[in-house]
Amino acid sequence: MKRQLTLFAALATVMGTMIGGGAFFKIASVSAVTHNAWLSIIVWPLAGFITLMAGLSVAELAAIFPEDGGPVKYLQEIYGPKIAFLFGWSLIIIYYPANIAALAIVFATQLKQIPSFSNFSTTGVALALMAVVLLVNWLGSKLSSEVQKLALIIKLLPIAAIIIFAIFSSSHNQLTGTSLPYLNSASSTAFGQALLAVLFAYDGWLSIGNLAGEIKNPAKTLSRAITWGVFGVTIIYTLLNWSYLRITPWSKIVGNQGAALLTAQRLFGNLGGLIISIGILVSVFGSINGHLMVGSRMPYILGKQNKLPAANFFAKLNRKTIVPTNSMLFECAIAAIMIFSGTFDSLTDMLVYVSWIFSILLFIGVFILRQKQPGLMRPYKIPLFPWPPILAIIGALFIVINTTLTQPVLAVIGILLTLTGWPVYLWVEKSTLKK
Repeated sequence: MKRQLTLFAALATVMGTMIGGGAFFKIASVSAVTHNAWLSIIVWPLAGFITLMAGLSVAELAAIFPEDGGPVKYLQEIYGPKIAFLFGWSLIIIYYPANIAALAIVFATQLKQIPSFSNFSTTGVALALMAVVLLVNWLGSKLSSEVQKLALIIKLLPIAAIIIFAIFSSSHNQLTGTSLPYLNSASSTAFGQALLAVLFAYDGWLSIGNLAGEIKNPAKTLSRAITWGVFGVTIIYTLLNWSYLRITPWSKIVGNQGAALLTAQRLFGNLGGLIISIGILVSVFGSINGHLMVGSRMPYILGKQNKLPAANFFAKLNRKTIVPTNSMLFECAIAAIMIFSGTFDSLTDMLVYVSWIFSILLFIGVFILRQKQPGLMRPYKIPLFPWPPILAIIGALFIVINTTLTQPVLAVIGILLTLTGWPVYLWVEKSTLKK
């Protein structure tokens, strides 16, 4: 595939993939578990800090190995093919399709908030949206990249409008007099659940490595896109969620997935709220587009490396548009099953849990490479090393341990689905040896 994606395209993919449904809907589940307005705000910059430490750490690996495969490639170079395949498998059958499915459900739910669409089927809208995104990506990476840039610009408009008007609003500050959080074992557990929920909103930055083969000057571009993308999104998320709680009464925030729309209506009236709602829909659309764009490259890459059953099917590129359309169809098929079987929160919690388990290995891998290959060319080095990967490991361990203890069923399902890749790996290895 051609190297035609610039720094702006890479940055737009990072930020555009991250800023999606989580920015507008996770405040519902966060507020429901924290039971405190200030905790519901604090969790956002903390999650951003953990993600930024993770981004700074992985950016070094991206600069060392600016090749197709992204995080799977990094794991392969550090730990070997078995661990790398399990991560790639988890991305193919859990991470990307769960993202696409969850966001499609969010889009449909938000669309039904508009009176003209209130009677539409949530499942039907979600499936139709996925078909449209599939078509956009089918027509080529240049078009999907341009859509990603446009979606990022459009999605930032309602976010900027909400933040700016909330800052200068003369209406009563709903946070005035709100009690400060009191930390104990119960609130700490709730905070951990909120952190897991919020990290979904920050998810997506790691996948930019999948497009390394299509990015100009990937060694420098990848590290810049990851670092600045995560930093920018952290600021946006913190201010946006502060705006919800500044404008809308706490009682109308808790558990309400329409909190963003309600805030927009209080700031701009019904017509303004409708315009903001359309901006939110574009935001979610752009996020789905980004996930399918980068996600479809993973089965393609593993197929090209002959590491999947029916490898030739997955490794095939469309002759006209030079994109992996078979891989796109496969990811969308799994996502369609998840749309019928899952909910937004359960899908997002599971994908975050599994991805952070492998992320811990990536952060540890930075130390392993520094120790074993100190002379390796590093176009980008982690600032303030070794603190960013240490802090990223601590944050990731907290997320994984807390989730395992508080949501054991979800954790077991995520791990079992990942381990289904083990017999697949052995079968492919055995088949390859016979040839």
